[in-house]
Amino acid sequence: MAEPIMITRFVSIDPSEIEETFVRGSGPGGQNVNKVASAVQLRFDLANSPSLSEPMKRRVAALAGSRLTKDGVIVITSNSHRDQPLNRAEAQARLVALLREGAHPPKPRIATRPTLASKKRRLEGKTIRSGVKRLRGAPGTED
Repeated sequence: MAEPIMITRFVSIDPSEIEETFVRGSGPGGQNVNKVASAVQLRFDLANSPSLSEPMKRRVAALAGSRLTKDGVIVITSNSHRDQPLNRAEAQARLVALLREGAHPPKPRIATRPTLASKKRRLEGKTIRSGVKRLRGAPGTED
């Protein structure tokens, strides 16, 4: 049995949840690219993963963007290396990085009030800008 893949200290996924298929890559490799399936396409079923909590699944789904299919499967393709093991390791590292980023809930924003000085700077900038625009008008229309 394979060792679980650690995401955080408390979250890990079973390697059996990851499905890898090898395809011919378009990356470096010259003529070898046409013969060897060195690119890897990693699939992770996020929607049906028993290892992840629902809030974490929602955060990861938002982060995954176009890598997430309609069925809730994350697809990561790696073809930047010439050999299969390096592409495989890179794809797995990218999945782990994505899951780590989604493991921590975002820090809530605390609303703050603008300072008096920043309000004055903003209004002074608007006054200067309106003066510049006023000077662009037709001659003789000034006050």
